[in-house]
Amino acid sequence: MDSGSIAWVLTSAVLVWIMTPGLGLFYAGLGDKKNLLHTVGISVLLIGLATVVWALLGYSLSFGGSGSFIGNLHYLGLNHVSLSGSTRGLNIPDGAFAIFQGMFPIITITIITGSVVGRMRLKSMLTFLTLWLIFIYAPLAHMVWDNGFLAKLGAIDFAGGTVVHISSGVTGLVLALILGPRNDQKPHQTNPIFVLVGGFLLWVGWFGFNSGSALAANNQAIVALLNSWVASSAAVLSWGVIAYQIQKKVTLDGLVTGALAGLVAITPAAGYVQPWAAIVMGLIAGVLGFVSITTIKNFFGYDDTLDAFGIHGIGGTVGALLTGVFADKNLPGSAAGLISGHWDLLGHQAIAVLVTLALVIIGTLVLAGVTRVIAGPLRVSDADESTGYDKLIHLLVIKD
Repeated sequence: MDSGSIAWVLTSAVLVWIMTPGLGLFYAGLGDKKNLLHTVGISVLLIGLATVVWALLGYSLSFGGSGSFIGNLHYLGLNHVSLSGSTRGLNIPDGAFAIFQGMFPIITITIITGSVVGRMRLKSMLTFLTLWLIFIYAPLAHMVWDNGFLAKLGAIDFAGGTVVHISSGVTGLVLALILGPRNDQKPHQTNPIFVLVGGFLLWVGWFGFNSGSALAANNQAIVALLNSWVASSAAVLSWGVIAYQIQKKVTLDGLVTGALAGLVAITPAAGYVQPWAAIVMGLIAGVLGFVSITTIKNFFGYDDTLDAFGIHGIGGTVGALLTGVFADKNLPGSAAGLISGHWDLLGHQAIAVLVTLALVIIGTLVLAGVTRVIAGPLRVSDADESTGYDKLIHLLVIKD
């Protein structure tokens, strides 16, 4: 075992953990004041939910066995997970691997809430997300990262373009369509401090998210961190330019969102492309992110409350496909992309995207129906939506 790699992966796990409260704060800064505490509180609650599900069942289903589509129950309750050795050929113990991977489902389900916060019943949300972790996240993680169907096909995903971003963003959109639009969609005043602090916690945490996915303190980790840095920075610039050209203003929340769009796009490619390609991907992501949450959203008229689909769903899809374009076979673990004259990888990436979309869309529709049976209606009442969750369950009123 390599002590330096163990230290880096554990540090990266903590950085990824920080992303969840950061996302809660970022969402709260963009959302309605009557659900501010609720938006932040969900991020804390989901740390508890996702962690317990992961420890009891999720890790085993994601990384147990050798099936093509889902793991087995060998590691149920984290039993048989070695804290001192590796069964995966890594220089870190299986326990460190389980810790790092366990941070990803937490942030993934928190992303989903951005599409429906304030109009989905909390009981129904928690029920749905529990089922989602078991029946959608675990199979995707297994197919992509545990030599399952998509990995054997030849698709590559360095840190979660399909597993995290497409899955969460598309799930958010499907839930938003099932629930219907908010009763009050008037623009609300953003809290720029919340957006800035939450966004920068996400940005810092993302360096661990992507670079830690090398699972070692090695050259690939350096490449992933460098690419994450330059891609996000390029996306800030392209977002700012197109926002000014179209709206004649550049907002703080827009610039921070632009950075996140760049990070989403580079995630599947972080360890597989050269820095110049990461800059190109970031520039594309900034423009596409802006267009997706303005023009595309307005054209189709869906109510993706805090743009989880616009940034993560669309950004993850584009990032996965661009990985097939810019991947450099000279980098460890990578394959030859279209830029090298090879079409195969782009085709594999496209199939991975389609498989992810099919599993997520069909799975979300089915699980939403199951949730109704288990937990009752998905949507809050009109009266409760108008009141807001802060007054309903988060504010303690002491009467004399």
